[in-house]
Amino acid sequence: MNDTNTIEEITPAEWEVMRIIWTLGQASAHQVIDLLQQKRDWSDSTIKTLLGRLVKKGLLETSKDGRSFIYKPLISETAAMNGTASQLFSHLCAMKRGKTLVELIETLPLSRGDIETLQAALAKKLPDAPEMVDCDCLPGGMQETDCNCKEDHHD
Repeated sequence: MNDTNTIEEITPAEWEVMRIIWTLGQASAHQVIDLLQQKRDWSDSTIKTLLGRLVKKGLLETSKDGRSFIYKPLISETAAMNGTASQLFSHLCAMKRGKTLVELIETLPLSRGDIETLQAALAKKLPDAPEMVDCDCLPGGMQETDCNCKEDHHD
C-alpha cells in the first residue's frame, strides 16, 4: 500500500468512493455503484468516472474478475486521512494550528478512548513544546508580538 504523506488531493466525491472500498476491503464497480446510489443521486457513469480517477491517482488498483472490475485500495485509510490533514494544516498559520485543533476537538464527536489517546499524546508532547510557535506566513518567521496573525479578524 502507498502510505506516503504526499498523496494527490482527494475530492469530497472521491472520499465517498474510497470510504466504501476501505470499509469493504475491496469492491466491484457494481457494489460501489449500488452503495453510493443509496446515498447520492449519482449516475453509474459518474461513479465509474470517480473510480477511474482514483485509479489514475494511484489510490486504487483494479483487476478483472470475469465480467466485473474489482477495486482495491493502494493507500490505507489512515494514511490518506493523515496525509490530507497534514496538507490542510501546512496551509494554516503555524500560530493558529493549535487553536484550530482545539475547535475541532470541541465540535467533533469523540469516544472516551479517543479523548484518552489525545490526552496521552498531549502529555507526551508538553515537556518539549515551545512557549510559543512563530508565525510562518511570511519568509523569515515573525515573533508573536510582530504578527497580526494572533488577532483573529474573522470572529
